Amino acid sequence: MKLIKLGPQQKEWLIRLLRIALALGIAVLLSQFNLDYLESWTYDLRMQSKRPTPPSGHVVTVAIDPQTVEELKRDPNAMDHVRLLGRLAAARPRAVVYINPPNEIDGTFEEMKLFADSALQLNQFIVAANRLPIKGQEEQLKLDAPLDRLTVLPGPKTSDQKIFAKDDVTRRLIFSYHGAPSLHALIASSYNGLRYDDLHAMQDFRGIFDFLGTYQAFIDFRPSGTYRPVSFAQVLNGNFKAEDFRDKVVFVGADTVISSADYIRTPYSREVVAMSTLEMHANMTDTLILNSAPRKGPDWLDLLLTSLISILTVYVVLSVRPARGLLILMATMISFAVVAYVSFAGLGFWIGMAHPLLSIFICYYFFIPYRLIMENRRSWEYYQRNRLLTQVEELKSNFLRMMSHDLKTPLARIQGMADMVMADASQLSPSQKEALATINRSSEELSEFIGSILSLGRIESKEIKLQLHSRDVNTLLADVIKKSEYLAAKKGIKVIPEFEPLFSIKLDEDLIRQVFTNLIENAIKYSPENSKILVSTEEINGHIVIQVADQGIGIPDEELGHVFEKFYRSNEVKNSPVKGSGLGLYLSRYFVELHRGRISVESELGKGSTFTVELPMSLENSEVQSLSN
Repeated sequence: MKLIKLGPQQKEWLIRLLRIALALGIAVLLSQFNLDYLESWTYDLRMQSKRPTPPSGHVVTVAIDPQTVEELKRDPNAMDHVRLLGRLAAARPRAVVYINPPNEIDGTFEEMKLFADSALQLNQFIVAANRLPIKGQEEQLKLDAPLDRLTVLPGPKTSDQKIFAKDDVTRRLIFSYHGAPSLHALIASSYNGLRYDDLHAMQDFRGIFDFLGTYQAFIDFRPSGTYRPVSFAQVLNGNFKAEDFRDKVVFVGADTVISSADYIRTPYSREVVAMSTLEMHANMTDTLILNSAPRKGPDWLDLLLTSLISILTVYVVLSVRPARGLLILMATMISFAVVAYVSFAGLGFWIGMAHPLLSIFICYYFFIPYRLIMENRRSWEYYQRNRLLTQVEELKSNFLRMMSHDLKTPLARIQGMADMVMADASQLSPSQKEALATINRSSEELSEFIGSILSLGRIESKEIKLQLHSRDVNTLLADVIKKSEYLAAKKGIKVIPEFEPLFSIKLDEDLIRQVFTNLIENAIKYSPENSKILVSTEEINGHIVIQVADQGIGIPDEELGHVFEKFYRSNEVKNSPVKGSGLGLYLSRYFVELHRGRISVESELGKGSTFTVELPMSLENSEVQSLSN
């Protein structure tokens, strides 16, 4: 079987695909876990922080409260309820709903019959049953005589006890069960005209979802106290306005803070008496009347967001620097939370947050050990490589020092012997004289090259430190020009000095002399015969400016940015007979910058080049240490 060999780019793509596959695997695996508790917690936070939806104004609550019990000296009996229904009938509400079972009211059979007759006088009277009958057993909701003529509809309170968040918080309402509407759906339909008796038409209600044979929706809760109840005793005494009840649905129930069965926990509060069931029914009804139930995002959206955030997290953990990666992940979490909040508060759209946010933590802690292993491995490789490079650098430096030192001695002897023979040239033939001159020129070139290599070695080993002394730049330049006279005279080149009178400045004479020597000798080497070189000095804005301008071959524009690089030589220079190491200008720039100065070049191909050196006039000894470090 022939193995397929992958190239570096193919391997890189394969690694990326594997990372994406792992991230997607984590996202799919995570989506299989039920995180309703965490999801409901984020839902509650969004519900608490968003601006509550204003009530519809169609719902009124009447509460049997402590004031009622105090005035009556007891719980209201059947005759009290008869009087209450009589008061309400005069106000002509659209519907009256009793949320507590009427058969628990204290009264005789005749009194209860009178109560039933009073209820039937209303436009619509409904008893809310706190349970759902099995299909075909709806008759079980009927009350015993004499209340058997009253309409009983399911309107149970829900709480997440054994399903969903399992925290005993009420978040949902029952819309219908086996096709039979709840009392809330029936009442809401009478106000907003939306149909509830057809599955297709039912979808006009926002946020309806199917669960265990029922259709449910999440309640658009308002904070407790939004629906301030009218006291039962207040209605009995006629102390109310009839228009406050006209054409409205009136919920009647208990709010005595005695029985926990009369209260629920809400997204706003986990207290046992956070909200009365009376107000809960008002919230349920208004949610359907206003059609404002939150819509939960589909499962595929949750999986998509989890996958995208997992892929991003894996990329950040494995490819971005840790500090920057944490900032990116924190920004991602905050941005996602803001988007989820805005969509919920502004559009009523519930984007799942538990799986996407948890994927960040799982992917981070799953892949960070791998990142640490890779980093440690890379650090070890860097350490070993750096150790080897350090050893090689030391060997190179030692070799350069040794070779330079050992070459200088025989080279000096060669130059000395050549000079001695040249001094007695009467016995030599013209060809011998030419050979001696060639030996002398080659010795000088080799000596310059060895000097450059020694300077380079000192630079790379950080051994160069400025030795500052006050010196006159003009005098230094004049000395360099004088020593270059012989080289210039051989080509008929005239070096013209134009020096402005200057004050002495502090500089390292040996280093700056080497800079000037490099610039002037380069100008002579690369200038045509019988040309001119201008060397000028002047003081400008606290700097001494030295310029060396020639009429040489020039430097192409695309190469100007490279002339000060180590071992770089222009293509125009390489094609000339002039030899060089490519270190002169590199060393010159280093020495000038060591003085806090600047060196630059301007050139026009075929017309010449101008090198400019700027040296500060106020370089202090205190700067030498920082310059050398």
